[in-house]
Amino acid sequence: MCSVLNDCAPRSTMPGSVALTRPAPGIEIMRAAFRGHAFSAHRHDTYGIGRTTLGVQAFSYRGETRQSVCGHAFVLHPDEMHDGRAGDAGEFGYRIAYIEPSLVLAASDGRGLPFVRVPVVVDPHFKRAVEGILSAGNDLGDEVAAMCAIAELTDALWQVADAPRTRETRLRLAGLYAVRDALLASKAERMSAAKLETISQLSRWELARQFRRAFGVSPYRFQVMRRLEQAREYLEAGSPLAETAVDCGFSDQAHFTRHFRNAYGISPGRWRSLQHADHA
Repeated sequence: MCSVLNDCAPRSTMPGSVALTRPAPGIEIMRAAFRGHAFSAHRHDTYGIGRTTLGVQAFSYRGETRQSVCGHAFVLHPDEMHDGRAGDAGEFGYRIAYIEPSLVLAASDGRGLPFVRVPVVVDPHFKRAVEGILSAGNDLGDEVAAMCAIAELTDALWQVADAPRTRETRLRLAGLYAVRDALLASKAERMSAAKLETISQLSRWELARQFRRAFGVSPYRFQVMRRLEQAREYLEAGSPLAETAVDCGFSDQAHFTRHFRNAYGISPGRWRSLQHADHA
């Protein structure tokens, strides 16, 4: 049975397409529809939290094949490998919010990041919180609206998350945020481990461990993902692939394509064609 919040979309023959909006800092909303295989194995550095709106959505996650049908919600933890495909002979569609872990961390009151081991969720409270993010649209441009939506979603994540482990070494949040800000400011530049140690006032090993606990990924992968975000903006504006690769700090187009595929499951050229299909 479909979610009581929204009717599911009717099945129809459609080409693959994606549409992206960025309604608030740290929140990206995507609407997608595909037939057959959509994405190869990849991993994001954000939470991917969404709702299946059409057909049967199948994906491999933590060694198992999962299926989400119309009305189900799903949670993909930062840095967890997954793919995407149709679960039957028809097409499938979904809406998903990519949410920076720093927003969930800030709303978690020092508990670190919630981890949901079973990614397909049918809990009504959780589905309402997900729908609150997905349907808010331009309202998320209001700082208070975004704050409330993230707070509700974070509480819902903790309710369906695995029981938290015994509290580990306290996170040095000031130093970790300082490193994060430095990486954001230097997307296309390499930063030495020594410089990051100085910024964080942590050893490079403790920095690597604590950064992942705070933001879901390593400092290196965090910076690579920011370069790829910048590259997507250039691609949307029509920039050539080779030029985009160099401007965003990659050694060449092949290097850029490899990282793009690892992050999003498709090539940069395919990504651009999917967006053009949606506009058409």
